[in-house]
Amino acid sequence: MLTLEDKKAIVAEMAGVASTAQAAIAAEYRGLSAEQMTKLRSEARKSGVYLRVVKNTLARRAFEGTGFACMQSSMVGPLVLAFSTEEPAAAARLMRDFMKGNDKLVVKVVALGGKLLTPGDVEALANMPTRDQAISLLMAVMKAPVEKFVRTLAEPTSKMVRTVAAIRDQKQAA
Repeated sequence: MLTLEDKKAIVAEMAGVASTAQAAIAAEYRGLSAEQMTKLRSEARKSGVYLRVVKNTLARRAFEGTGFACMQSSMVGPLVLAFSTEEPAAAARLMRDFMKGNDKLVVKVVALGGKLLTPGDVEALANMPTRDQAISLLMAVMKAPVEKFVRTLAEPTSKMVRTVAAIRDQKQAA
């Protein structure tokens, strides 16, 4: 039995995580074994996802005044909450990968940046590039025009060298 002080501590901890998290997912875990939940928690720790099973009433109180207040009305049943604290898509990737082998885990609520998404959006969110991947894509896009410009400037010289080499080869063959 939780005392009032324990409940206040849980609400404060959850509110702190919710205020800094970028995305949150609530999934129903009914039917998962303790071993499967332990595996899910282990995977969450590895991927930097804050995972917590907490009473819905306490979670609703913790979400007040945060970007995840939109989730309050949808929280029904036994839910495990996953918060992406470092990358927006980390929790979605965790849930998607875990659901592949465990059909009893069902995503119920997804929120990103204070907006409620449909549970089907987990796949799209999970496919978002990581921060490092996004930076590398941006750098590739920024670098491409410069590379093309340099190739264009170098092409007349290269063409002349190839022409002179072809004439030399032709004279040597004759």
